[in-house]
Amino acid sequence: MLNTISGFDRIGEENAFAVLARATQLSSQGRDIINLGIGQPDFQTPEHIVEAAIKALKDGHHGYTPATGILPLREAVCADLNRRIGINPNPDNILIVPGGKVTMFMAILMFGEPGAEILYPDPGFPIYRSMIEFTGATPVPVPIREENDFAFSARETLSLITDRTRLLIANSPANPTGGVTPRPEIETLVSGLANHPDVAVLSDEIYGQMTYDGAQHVSLASFEELSDRLILLDGWSKTYAMTGWRMGYALWPDGLMDKARKLAVNAWSCVNAPAQHAGLAALTGPQDAVQQMMSEFDKRRRLVVDGLNTLPNVTCRTPKGAFYAFPNISSTGYKAKELASALLEKAGVATIGGPDFGIMGEGYIRLSYANSSENISRALDRINDFLKDPS
Repeated sequence: MLNTISGFDRIGEENAFAVLARATQLSSQGRDIINLGIGQPDFQTPEHIVEAAIKALKDGHHGYTPATGILPLREAVCADLNRRIGINPNPDNILIVPGGKVTMFMAILMFGEPGAEILYPDPGFPIYRSMIEFTGATPVPVPIREENDFAFSARETLSLITDRTRLLIANSPANPTGGVTPRPEIETLVSGLANHPDVAVLSDEIYGQMTYDGAQHVSLASFEELSDRLILLDGWSKTYAMTGWRMGYALWPDGLMDKARKLAVNAWSCVNAPAQHAGLAALTGPQDAVQQMMSEFDKRRRLVVDGLNTLPNVTCRTPKGAFYAFPNISSTGYKAKELASALLEKAGVATIGGPDFGIMGEGYIRLSYANSSENISRALDRINDFLKDPS
């Protein structure tokens, strides 16, 4: 009986955590493993943020907070959104959540049901498809193509919308490709969505502050015409190196906010209080650490792309956002997951095979350059040696 619980056989996983577990196991056996698989900054959370959490504990912030989050934090989120993308949201439309995944879980749960269709990027964050399938909705992949610099095509996206489409998921800057969709493409999408007023939009902008080479992050939340149906996903994990704090937020439209609040009450009551005070310090305190981290990521980005493009039968476009490279390995003679597994087991380098991010990911692997320059150089040397002599 326990094996017949409806729907749960449709839930997928995020294979980056399986690779992390295997890399950790090999390390415990004495292997020297360089992890370029997991997507989290290798920097410590800035000290003033940590101190804010400690102070909150010492000051007695040990109890429940409102399900939506403490008001000063929601006000700080609104001020930050105003500063970065020029909007003036109401704090009553902000929901503080325990990590960015929660927002996609809630949005897909709201709109996903048998007979519905949900559009999502492919290759893209694997939880999108996993949750769509769990709800019984039909996942409709939006191809993210290398020849388009891994930006989504607005026209292709719009062409996939049908009378059964309930939700469109967009992600820029993107995981796993590092692609940043330029303004003209965003504007074309927004213009075309005017013909589909019943389609809601989930904009995953967790990497919104991570762009390079002058690339501009254009937030879908900055378009007033989408304000009644746009759900903005963002948070602290990537920008402030706070992955383990589990701190995210969402901006919900008026018609969905109370539904989201009720889900929060039923699911987790509230985000833990000291972490919320840490999030407040992150937004209102000095931003020097963010700038320093991004400067270092930029150096590593150049290092990893230059190195990948010298490998035999490997090419790599220069990512404009996030902290991932998505090299094309289709000419190596390996399938992507086969190569990723061999690199871990034989070369001691953890990467993620492209198909773990969708069917369009075949022919690619993902490398996270959230590791030291020294380790990245060592990893590239190992990959080079393996490709030249797999034995």
